[in-house]
This record gives sequence, C-alpha cells and structure tokens, in this order.
Amino acid sequence: MQQRKLGNQGLKVSALGLGCMGMTWAYGTDRDETESIATIHGAIDLGVNFLDTAEVYGPFTNEILVGKAIQGRRDKVVIATKFGFVFDETGRITATDSRPAHIRDVVNASLKRLQTDHIDLLYQHRVDPAIPIEEVVGTMAEFVRGGKVRYLGLSEAGPSTLRRAMKVHPISALQSEYSLFEREVERDVLPTCRELGIGFVPYSPLGRGLITGQVKRAEEYAADNDNRKGIPRFQGENFDRNMRRVEAVKVLAAKKGITAGQLALAWLLDRGRDIVPIPGTKRRKYLRENVAAANVVLTDADRKYLNESLPPVSGERYSEQAMKMIDRG
Repeated sequence: MQQRKLGNQGLKVSALGLGCMGMTWAYGTDRDETESIATIHGAIDLGVNFLDTAEVYGPFTNEILVGKAIQGRRDKVVIATKFGFVFDETGRITATDSRPAHIRDVVNASLKRLQTDHIDLLYQHRVDPAIPIEEVVGTMAEFVRGGKVRYLGLSEAGPSTLRRAMKVHPISALQSEYSLFEREVERDVLPTCRELGIGFVPYSPLGRGLITGQVKRAEEYAADNDNRKGIPRFQGENFDRNMRRVEAVKVLAAKKGITAGQLALAWLLDRGRDIVPIPGTKRRKYLRENVAAANVVLTDADRKYLNESLPPVSGERYSEQAMKMIDRG
C-alpha cells in the first residue's frame, strides 16, 4: 500500500490505518482475541502499518492486545495511542485529565502495556479545559526529547488550540471524526491543519458502521456493551433518515461494483494526500474489504454526487455529554 505523510516532521504511514478499538471495546461483546491478532497480522501483511489504539479502549485492554500482536513485528508498524481520561473502578470515564504528572504516569504505563520502548504517535485524546494546551504539549514533548515518543498529535482539537499547540512543539497529526456522514471539520479545522502543515487522521470513517448499512437502530443495542445505543444518529427517526442516505451511497457503489463502505473510504482518500483514515475492524474479512478501497478511483461525476446529492445527515454524532468534550476553540 502507498505511504502518506502526516505532518512535516517525517512521519510516514500507510494510506489506510487500522483502528483497533472495537477489538476490545465499544461495539458489542463478540470479541475474539485470536481473530483480532490475526487481523492485525493480516493488516501488516497487506501493507497497513498504522495501528491506532488508546488507554481508554477497555480501558487498557486494547493496548495490551496490540502489544501482544506486534511482538516480533515492532519494526513493521507505526503505533499511535492516546491519553487524557480518568476512570472509576468499573472502567467508566469520569473526567478528562491532562495534568503533567498524570501524563507522565499514563504514557509510561502505555509503553509497558504495548511492550515497546517507544510510541510512534502520541495523542492527547480530548482537550482538557482545565490545563492549558501549552502545558500539555510541553509535557508530551518531554517524551520526544527522551526518545520514548517520536511524534505528537491531538484529537478533536479546534483551530485556536492547534495554533497554540504548534507554538510549543510541532504537531504531526490531528485525529477527528470525518466521513461522508460527518463533515464539520471541513469548515475550519481541516483548513487550519493544512495551513499549519498538520496531517489529518479521520476516525469513524464509516460512521461507526452506519455507512455500511450493516447496523441496527440504537434501540436494538444493549446499553451496557455498545456505544451506539446512546448516539442520536442511530436513534428513532434519525436512524430511518440516515438509512435513506446509506441507500443513496449504495446506488453509486453498486454502479462501481464496490460496497458502500469502500466508496466512503475512497471518498476520504480522495480528499487529499494529507488524509489517512483509520477504519476499525476486528475481522480479517472486513480488513480485506477496507484495504481494497485504496484502489478505487473516483470520477468527477462520483465526487459531485457524493458531495452534493446525498440526503442530509440526521442527528448529532455523539450524546450531549460526549459532545461537550469536543473542542471548538
């Protein structure tokens, strides 16, 4: 698979990454460690070298899984992980926390779980309104100077936060939600990244599976094991409207002889060579399907249809509480 640059500091990764979150967290309980590890190995064999994890996924269990999977293959992968939350005894997120002392503790803990001596790309998972971003990035930069981290990133940070962060240390990548069903970043976040030379990593590039059409409405998910239960886009009439949008995507996908998911990934890859989507999967079958999207070529007519002709998206991308963690500054 072709490589793409994230930022101007030398970070190069495969054009598509692999989101590992669902292997241990967020989407149901049908987990299979053997298949998940085989999926990570399969990704590496297919040229996908960019693996995305975080301490919150589990919490902690996802980093442990990725650490196990990369043993003997560490030199073939680029590992991205994230910090920035605190949890109660059940593993539920209780708050953001990017105090310098906390950052130092959790990054060292991530290194142990990943069984590695360095993290390739370290993100702050959510901007902490209680801690100035200059202080956060300054602490993260300590790990770069110490050789334990190679590059720095932020997740769901707004334009002014990005500008302030860049004055402290170069930011190689911003990770934010971006897909055919979520395009808010196009207004000012993505242009700011391009102005500053920051690469862009879209998470949920398939809309948490919504764009594939192979999902259920929120009311059919168990509240305790699938995050989609609380997402407005999966609820009630929003879900019905959004499935009509899915059907519109499927129309063009069928004409091209591909799946709706492949078309959605191809659309993102076509938005610029500074964009590296990280579709998540825990099965080799869907991994191969996602990787094939890198070979899809869009025409001007395809672009016009996808950019102008789809029904509008209905509902917010997160619950009201989760939306409060999105930095708009």
